[in-house]
This record gives sequence, C-alpha cells and structure tokens, in this order.
Amino acid sequence: MTVKRKHTRDYVTWNILAFIAFGFFAFFFLYPLIRLLLSGFFKDGRLDLSSYQRFFASKYYMQAVVNSLKVSSIVTVLTVMTGLTFAMIVRHYNIKGKKILDILLLVSTITPPFLGSYSWIVLFGRVGYVTKFLNNLFHITLPGIYGFWGIIFTHVVSQTPIMYMYTSGALKNVDNTLNEVAENLGCTGLRKIFKIIIPLILPSVLSSALLIFMGTFSDFGVAKLIGEGYNVMGTLIYNAFMGEVAKDSAMASAMASITLLFTAAVFSLQRYLATRRTVEMNALHPIDQKDPKGLTSFFCHAYVYLMTLLPILPIGVVTFNSFQKSNGLFFQRGFSLDSYRRVFQKMGDSLQRTYVYGVFAIAAILLIGVIISYANVRHGNKVTKVMDVLTFFPFIVPGTVLGIAMVVAFNGKPFYLNGTPFMIVAAWTIRRLPYTIRSTTGVLHNISASIEEAAQSLGANGLHTFGKVTLPVMFSGILPGALLSWISCITELSASVMIYSYTTKTMSIAVYSEICLGNYGTASAMSTILMASAIAVLALLSKISKGSFEFSL
Repeated sequence: MTVKRKHTRDYVTWNILAFIAFGFFAFFFLYPLIRLLLSGFFKDGRLDLSSYQRFFASKYYMQAVVNSLKVSSIVTVLTVMTGLTFAMIVRHYNIKGKKILDILLLVSTITPPFLGSYSWIVLFGRVGYVTKFLNNLFHITLPGIYGFWGIIFTHVVSQTPIMYMYTSGALKNVDNTLNEVAENLGCTGLRKIFKIIIPLILPSVLSSALLIFMGTFSDFGVAKLIGEGYNVMGTLIYNAFMGEVAKDSAMASAMASITLLFTAAVFSLQRYLATRRTVEMNALHPIDQKDPKGLTSFFCHAYVYLMTLLPILPIGVVTFNSFQKSNGLFFQRGFSLDSYRRVFQKMGDSLQRTYVYGVFAIAAILLIGVIISYANVRHGNKVTKVMDVLTFFPFIVPGTVLGIAMVVAFNGKPFYLNGTPFMIVAAWTIRRLPYTIRSTTGVLHNISASIEEAAQSLGANGLHTFGKVTLPVMFSGILPGALLSWISCITELSASVMIYSYTTKTMSIAVYSEICLGNYGTASAMSTILMASAIAVLALLSKISKGSFEFSL
C-alpha cells in the first residue's frame, strides 16, 4: 500500500533524503558507467572507434566471445538441470538429514568460485591428491582438471546450490491441488512435471538462470586459475587492464563496454520472457512429501548427498590444507600452524581492512536502501520510481566492468579516488544495494501505514515516527539480508581486484594473489579464516531468523 502525502513536510523531507541517497549511487555507479562508455568512443575529445574495430576484426578477441558464450550457456543449462532436479527430489520426497543438508548448502554458497578452483586443483590437478592416487593405481598420467571442462565443472558445482535454493522456494508455492487434478486427467510422471510444475515456477527458473549466466560470463577467476589458455571475456578484460607485461586500458574499456551492453540485452530478454509467463501462486495445499522406497530411495539420496558434498568439499580441502606443513607450492607430511602465523604476521592488515570495510559498506547499504525504499513506498512519485528502477541496474553489471568503470572515472581529473578505502567501500555498496532495496521494499509493503498514522495522530512527527515505530518493525526483516550482504562483501573479488592498491588489499584479493604466486599454505589459512567468519555470521543469521530465511528472486 502506497500512501502519498504531497505538499507536506514529511513528503518533502523524505524526497530530499532520497535524492541525496540516490546522489551517492549516481556518483559511484551511473557516472562511472557513462565515463566508461564514452571512453570507448572518444579519445582526447575526438571520436575514436579504433578499439572496437580492433576487437571485432581480431579472431583472438572474437574467439574469447565465443568461448564465453559457450561456457556460460553450457553452465547455465547444466546448472538448471542439476539444481532443478535437486529441488524436485527434496520437495517431493522425505530426504534423511535434510536440515543438515540445507545448512551445508547454505554454507557452500559463501565460497567464491575462484576458491573452489584452487580446491579442485589441489584434488584433481596434475599433482593433486586424487590424480596422483589414480596415476599410481592404474599406471597412467591424467591431464588434470585444467581447461574447458574444468571450468564447466567448477562453475556447475558452485552454482547448483544457488539454483536449488531459488527453485526450492518457488516450489513451496505450488498448490498440490493442481497436481491432483492433473493426475486425475491422466497427466503423470515426467509429463506432469513439464506440463504443470515447470511452467508454474518458470519465472524463478529464468531469474536464477540469468543470475548464473551473467555471473559465469563475466567471471575471470575460475578461467584464470584452471583455464590454462582457454580465454574468455573475463580473463581478457583482466589481462588487458591488469597485465604486468602489456596493459591496454583502451581495449579493456571497450571490452567492458561490450560486456555491459551484452548483459543488459540478456537481462532485457529474460525480463520479457518472465513477464509473459508470470503466475500468481498461493499454496493452500503444499506438495505432499513421500518416503522414497527401493531403488528410488537409493538414487534420490545418492544424488542429493553427492550434490551437497561436491560444493562443500572445497571448504573441507582448504581447511585441511591450512593445518598442513607447506613450503609454498607443495604440502608436506605433518601438521603445523606456520601458515596461520605467516597470515597474521604479514597479512594481518588485510584481515582488519576486510572487516572494517564490510561494516562501513553494510552501514551505507542499509542507509541508502532504507531511505530510497521508504521514500518510494510511503511518499512515492515519478522521480522516486525512476530511482527505484535505476538502483536495480547494478544487478546486471559484472563486477569487473564496474571496477574498470570506477577506475576510468576516478583515476584522473576531476576526481582522484582510485586506490582509496572509499573506493572499495563504494564498490561493495553498489554491488549489494539492489538486493537490499528489493528486500526492504518487500518488508515495507507488509507493514500497514495505519501504524504510522496512529503514531502521528498522537503528536509524533514523521521522522520521529519512522525512527521509533517503523524502523524497529522493519529491522527484523532487513537484518538477515544485511548479514548475507556482509558475507558477500568480504568474499567479493571481481570489482575489488580492479580498484585496490597495496594499502587497501582485502582478504579475497590476498587469497587470490597467494594462489597465483603458488603460496598455497598461506592461501589456505587465509581462506579458512575468511570462511570461518562467514560461517559465524550464518550461524548468527540462522539463530535470529530461527532457520526460516530463504532465497528468493
């Protein structure tokens, strides 16, 4: 319910606050993107399309586009299949240990994909544990997990829990009466799934698929670590912008602009398809869960346990390696705390920065998100609605593109902010803002405006009513999202790696740097600290929400 109080003091006050909050967003998001797009077309004030001409004329760059599309498409299709199958099994059958599995899956979602790549290298690399075991057992020489299929495997494993959680939430809203009617009409088995259930949850499936496609298309960490020359757009952008041998900032900007336009086009197509198939559902009779029997029970439990083990395995591998003796690239027999000592001696500042930057980012996210959401819901007008739409755009902008855009905008006149802590905090804030605004808007729609009107009828002004009445009611709804955003911030890499300096290096950047340098022991110790911090917050979140929080799109 939207209550408009035009020409009142509260209306003017909240719109001014929304304009100020949106100004921060516009300065650190819209302005950099505009500068990025202009930098690809103009050079020294003149129209210059040479970077784009080089890009489209080069087989090297065009092959990277084809590779990115191939990887993203295959990963998306496979993840939809694995995640949807996972959700269907769990929703229709009683799986033993489901509560523990849900906790493990939620924990696995906090693991950055590049960290999973490192773990799979430790297990299935040329000198990995499993590779060496198989080589010795069968007297063969396996090539390891590197290359195209290694990239596919890593992404599918890390993204399947996300697809499962989103589609599982959608399946909860399917009314079982529809299934019963379909069965009475002779529509059973797989036919019922494809004719009834999937069309009902299609908007959630498309939204999840979009999230996975864009994340995979713009990723550079996985391909960088295990691709071994299999170039995708993410690695080319990173190499052009951060390369130690030959930097090409103009080409990096051009490729970032092309990536931005492509992801925007994919997003528009997804929204068009989703809106055409939107279905309002209210599960008065949720799907009945059955006890699987015989081979059905074996295959269902085996599949669910395997799909849970694979994404959680990297955390176990990293934790185990962090306590092993290491001389850098190779682990030795025996256990030691030397890796942790090196972390606290040499990288203690990165730990401190990560937590401090995360706190400031969440404070900014909540402040901006609450102001814009409240102004739009309670004092909405055409301007606030435009603000609300524009603040959703970071959802479709890859982190690498945002990072490059911020460097282009703030690495010269009139603003010199590149490499400062403020840049890191701003990037984290922009990346997570769309999620917070959407969740806050949803919470506000569930709070009756009559509560505020009652407070104001007793003499409280608008801001006092918001602080004493509305905000405390909202807090329980927005706190889970804030904690999840904090976890996303401290594990963020794609944007941070483009804008950091030596004095602003965070834990995720330090882990990535150590992996690239071959310091696996130190990387494992720091990764364990990072994951332990995130797990502690998840435990707090579970206690606060009593285990009832879910993913939704």
